[in-house]
Amino acid sequence: MKLSYPALTAYCRRQGIGQKAKAPAGQYHFEPGQELQHDTSPYQIELGGRLRSVQIASAVLCYSRLLFCQFYPTFQRFDCKVFLTEALRYFGGACKTVMIDNTSVVVLRGTGAGMVPVPEMAAFAERYGFDFIAHEVGDANRSGRVERPFTFIQDNFLVKRTFIDWNDLNRQARAWCDRVNASYKKHLRAIPRDLFVTERPCLKPLPVWVPEVYRLHHRIVDVEGYVALNTNRYSAPVDWIGRSVEVREYQDRLEIQCGLRQCVRHERVIDALGKRITLPEHRPARGSGRKRTDPRPEEKVLEQLVPELAGYLAALKQHGRRNLTLALRQLLRMAREYPREPFLAAVAEASHYGLYDMERLERMILRRIASDYFHLDPEN
Repeated sequence: MKLSYPALTAYCRRQGIGQKAKAPAGQYHFEPGQELQHDTSPYQIELGGRLRSVQIASAVLCYSRLLFCQFYPTFQRFDCKVFLTEALRYFGGACKTVMIDNTSVVVLRGTGAGMVPVPEMAAFAERYGFDFIAHEVGDANRSGRVERPFTFIQDNFLVKRTFIDWNDLNRQARAWCDRVNASYKKHLRAIPRDLFVTERPCLKPLPVWVPEVYRLHHRIVDVEGYVALNTNRYSAPVDWIGRSVEVREYQDRLEIQCGLRQCVRHERVIDALGKRITLPEHRPARGSGRKRTDPRPEEKVLEQLVPELAGYLAALKQHGRRNLTLALRQLLRMAREYPREPFLAAVAEASHYGLYDMERLERMILRRIASDYFHLDPEN
């Protein structure tokens, strides 16, 4: 008797041949304020007339099933801390534990019960009085409270809605969460807001001062007076060109700080668009910019640092290489790094022979100081 392959496999399934016995699924019971579950899910939506890939971030209180969700273009540690801060503010407190997937955003090493969080995220959790825990690999049912609403968000909130930008999207998502949390749930036989009345006193209160989450960057203002961040460029005052600045990236804005007291603010562009954001006060009025005859900043510093270079600088501007700014910067570096006497002697010799190549000038300086730093064997 011959059997087809589908008939054979069906017979094996009915007889349990090669099949693992199915275990009945259990239930997880949570006390008020015991656990909050957090996870993300990728999706594609139309945002501002363009189809965009987004990350749906969701948080659910396990007892009352209170839901909070937001949308981000990417989900890094900065975005995770921003989202969890907004979620804890929305709930008005923190649970004892926050259940996560085994994501590298939070996990330093290990999985499940042996998971060790990144020190940065562990310090964040300590500030609000909760602990990160992760479910075992393959045990997705453990985080079922937060996994289930993703389908609901995609099939309900994202259906037939239009969004102008990220702020509009997240604003509508918060309003939708308010409405959903106040509606009756058949599987709960209750309203999440009513259950939250019982859970609210069990949450750990938020600190008196909740600091804003920011990401710190170090940048140098480029020759056009801009600071680059995430492919976008933000303007800075013209007199900051070439100076090192600190950039604090907040959820909705950027702060560029130069020194202790000088600071400018920009509205943050979330997408990487290669866009220029220019404030009017950062651009001089027409006709007030630097004229071609005005000395360059490097030239002014050289005249103050080494007044003896006046003649060489004049000849360099007249007969020097095409990229004069780079040559002046190299000359300024050598004036700061090398001893004064060998430097001036090499410049005098270069001026005598009409040499304006900075690399050759540096080799002339190094030959003069070689005996001071390197003791050569005369026999060799």
